[in-house]
Amino acid sequence: MNALTSSAVMAQRSHPRGSLDYFPTPPWATRAPINEVLRPYGIDTKTKRVRDPAAGGGHMVAALRESFGAVDLSDVHDWGINPEIRDFTFETRETLLADGHQLPDWIFCNPPFQIASTFLERALSIATEGVAFLCRLGWITGQERHDTIFGPCPPRFFCPFAERVPMIEGVWDPEASSATDYAWYIWLLDEEHAGRTEVWHLPPGMEDRYTRDADRALATPGEAARRAAERKKKNASENETPTLFEVSI
Repeated sequence: MNALTSSAVMAQRSHPRGSLDYFPTPPWATRAPINEVLRPYGIDTKTKRVRDPAAGGGHMVAALRESFGAVDLSDVHDWGINPEIRDFTFETRETLLADGHQLPDWIFCNPPFQIASTFLERALSIATEGVAFLCRLGWITGQERHDTIFGPCPPRFFCPFAERVPMIEGVWDPEASSATDYAWYIWLLDEEHAGRTEVWHLPPGMEDRYTRDADRALATPGEAARRAAERKKKNASENETPTLFEVSI
C-alpha cells in the first residue's frame, strides 16, 4: 500500500462541506431496484455484503440493511451518522483489506455527480459481484462517457424511473419536487453478462409501494418549501425599486 492510497492519508484529506454534492436518496428509491430488478432476475442479496461509500445521512443504508446480510458504510464527511471516514476516490481492495474490512460483494451508491465516473472506476475494481449506481438519466449520454464507460463496460441493467425521484441538497424532503430524471445503472461483474445491457423500467408507483413508516425518521419535510420561500424573499428584496432618497444618496 503506497502513500497515496493508505487509509491514514484518506482520513486526513479535507473537503469543503459545500463541495461534496450531497443529495440524499429517498429510501424507496433504493428498495425499488432490489425488489423490481435484482430479485426478479434471481439475485439473492440476503447472504451478501454490500458497501455504500457515500453513505451521507444513512438514507440508502437504511434500505440496504433490509435486503443484504451485511452492510458497510463510509463517507468522506460525517453527515450525522458517524461513518468511517474514507475517501472512496482513493479506495482499493488493498486499502480495505489492510484496515481489516471484508471485500463487498456489492457496492450501492448515489455518487457525487461531478466525480461519478471516478467512483465507478473504484467500485468496479473493488466489488466482487455487482455495482449499482443511482445517477441522473443524462449520465448515460455524452461521447466521453461512451468512450470510457458505456462503450467498453456497459451496465447489465439500465433502470430509469418513470416517476421523478426528488432530491435536494443536504436533506431528504418527501414533499420536494424535481425536474431531474434518475436511473439505476447496475453492473454484474461475471464474464457471462459482459457487453449486454437490458432496460428495466421502474414503473410509476415506486414511491407509494416502497415507502415505509420508519423512513420518517430520516426525513425533513417542508425543507424544500422553506428554501423556496427564502429564495423568493431574497429575490424580492434584491429587486426592490430604490426610493428617491436612496437614489440621491
